[in-house]
Amino acid sequence: MSSELSSNSQLDGNLWSPLLSPEAIPEKVTMDEMLEKYCGEFGLWQLRHLVLSSLAWLLQGIHTSVMIFADREPAWHCLMSHAGYTTPRCPTTAGSMCDLEPSSWEWLGGKGSSTMSEFGLICGDKFKVGLVQSIFFAGCMIGAGVFGHLSDSKLGRKGSLAMVCILNTIFGILTAFSSDYSTYVMFRFLTGLSAGGTGIIAFVLGTEPVGQSWRGVAGMSPFYFYSTGIAVVSAIGYFIQPWRSLYIASSIPSVIFVTFLLPFLHESPRWYLVRGKVDEAMKIMQKIAVSNGKPNIPDGIVLALDSEVNEDVPNSQSDTKEAVKGTILDVLRSPITRIRFFLGVAVNFFSSAVYYGLSLNAVNLGTNLYLNVALNAVAEMPAYLLSAFVLDRLGRKPVAIGTMWFSGVFCLAGSLVKSTNEAWKVVRMVCGLLGIFGIAGTFSILYVYLMELFPTIVRNAALGCATQAVQLGAISAPIVVVLGGGVPFAVFGACGIAGGFLVTYLPETLNKPLYDTMDGLQEAEAK
Repeated sequence: MSSELSSNSQLDGNLWSPLLSPEAIPEKVTMDEMLEKYCGEFGLWQLRHLVLSSLAWLLQGIHTSVMIFADREPAWHCLMSHAGYTTPRCPTTAGSMCDLEPSSWEWLGGKGSSTMSEFGLICGDKFKVGLVQSIFFAGCMIGAGVFGHLSDSKLGRKGSLAMVCILNTIFGILTAFSSDYSTYVMFRFLTGLSAGGTGIIAFVLGTEPVGQSWRGVAGMSPFYFYSTGIAVVSAIGYFIQPWRSLYIASSIPSVIFVTFLLPFLHESPRWYLVRGKVDEAMKIMQKIAVSNGKPNIPDGIVLALDSEVNEDVPNSQSDTKEAVKGTILDVLRSPITRIRFFLGVAVNFFSSAVYYGLSLNAVNLGTNLYLNVALNAVAEMPAYLLSAFVLDRLGRKPVAIGTMWFSGVFCLAGSLVKSTNEAWKVVRMVCGLLGIFGIAGTFSILYVYLMELFPTIVRNAALGCATQAVQLGAISAPIVVVLGGGVPFAVFGACGIAGGFLVTYLPETLNKPLYDTMDGLQEAEAK
């Protein structure tokens, strides 16, 4: 009797018994397979989700670029010696106010037109303008690492995005009430701290639910929103020039997004999966299928990590498994991801120095500041379109190399142009626009490229560190811009050429799946 019970017990515990129906064993599929077979790789659900998450990029573009206008040098003029007289107190041909008596001139539009005029950031203190911009990007560098890690851990993609957008809104408004330069620097640093994580979190959140064949095109989409944000703040700055009013007005879009749009975003199903929350991931996948007009996902289908798909032990669809965790240390321990990480960091640094440097260098071109910044933003958009068109045809690697070298060549050409008259100023401006065109394409490609180089459990941590390199390049850019003349163009040209050379050592990721775990990536690379 006991032997019979033992036999029955063994039979009940053996899920692979031939007496069990094959239909009782769930079929495990990866996220990419489920999107392709059952949910749709890019339908209405993914489009809506991508647009909502990408709007955070518009906000980042506004918070990053607003300082170009808030910290600008306003026009000034000589005062008359006495009321009703036409004799000026200073030479009208003076090119700078630094050698003039303080009582002999005044700012047009009053002291409150910019931070430079209100806080006296002129002459010997002019370096403080570049300093506050560098400090903002230093905040971005720290925030990218902190929030990149948080979004991979318990806070999640959506929770982290909500946090950074709320902080952006608060600090953006508080900046307008800065009583002195030190307070202004503090609030710009805090704004950068939150803004630094916005783009990468929104990018990953928007693209992770997209299927493999659409990932390249979808991954380029957020950059249109970023450029639109720059164009929007150019328009706001043109019509609202007092810097305090400008900061309040530029924070209104953040208030709208946090209040009315953020609640409609969903968490990433990939994050649920790697955290062991299979039920929650399956619910999101079911919503995607229904919204995309697909039939319900069959009962015998269950999501699994790529490293689990080939295992012999089946999972239940309602399993709640232990979370698979990963940190930046795991990236550095693996020979495969370590070399990718260091190359990605270096390439991001070079591309960032060129991109932000050319944007900030608009103040040195001697043309209309608002028009120039707006044209830079407009020049980026066809670069994104062209890059998206060729990305899935030529591959990530050759497009990244080509765009960096394109930008580098025109930056070097701009360094050779002497802006001795208006015609040559226009030529140099065109070189800058073409440089922005090329490097904007690189920027958008790198986000897609680097996302595909790392598995889900460490993706945001790795991209967060790569984004820190972006901010380090941005910190360096204002220092180079202050040098003026042809030096900035020469430095940015060299950065573009060097960055393209480093990309040659990265592997191609076209038509390869997004891996979930380090084991899944290593197994695939070993084949």
